[in-house]
Amino acid sequence: MRIYEFIDYLPLWGLFLATAAVALLSLEGGFRLGRYRSTFAEPEKETSAGTIVGATLGLLAFLLAFTFGMASSRYETRRQVFLSEVTAIGTAYLRADLLPEPYRGETRELLREYADLRQEELHPENITQPLRRSEVLQGRLWSRAAAAGKAAPGSIVAGLYIQSLNEVIDRHTERVAAVLRSRVPGVIWIVLYAITILSMTATGYHAGLSSASRPLAIPVLALVFAAVMFLIADLDRPGEGTIRVDQQAMVELRNSMQAPGP
Repeated sequence: MRIYEFIDYLPLWGLFLATAAVALLSLEGGFRLGRYRSTFAEPEKETSAGTIVGATLGLLAFLLAFTFGMASSRYETRRQVFLSEVTAIGTAYLRADLLPEPYRGETRELLREYADLRQEELHPENITQPLRRSEVLQGRLWSRAAAAGKAAPGSIVAGLYIQSLNEVIDRHTERVAAVLRSRVPGVIWIVLYAITILSMTATGYHAGLSSASRPLAIPVLALVFAAVMFLIADLDRPGEGTIRVDQQAMVELRNSMQAPGP
């Protein structure tokens, strides 16, 4: 099982709480260790501990920025692939109007059904059924395109439609790949949480050396970090959370693909 698949078992709010708990426990553990070390006759100098804390927090900030950029890039990839699919379906629908009957009416009806199906944002956990339905419709569309091509060998119109149908199938493949495989790699999640534990422990340790009471900024730091991790996970999870690919373009396309009146 991939690491991000394991993380996906947690809902986003659960991930936020778990991340905040990990950060708070690390800070508390470091603080207690720092208070214990401060009772020694010759404890570490606060300046040397502060330098280490600054370095680890800087590394954590860099990794957070890198991971956020990666998640944002993958979200943008899903959005661009979706818009390309909308364009491909619209082009195929327009070119289907040039086919002779009965292929024209059958093809346009199938494309309307296909657009209805593709309005829903894909999600890794429930992609199997939409994927199968899409492939069935693609097979039916292709069989009618092949029949139209055989009925008029060398037809430029049929060739143009077949080319646009190929684009529809290609965009479908890209969209599925973007949902299933365009994710933040699991090793980055592991390293990110490992550096988080070390950084928060070092921060709490430094606070324990320099103060007898816990600074109020400690829980704030944990919550801020958990919020950033929540945002990264939200960007990385297609079809879940608050940051989603807007499906309005497909809805508008489907509204324009009205069946002709009697």
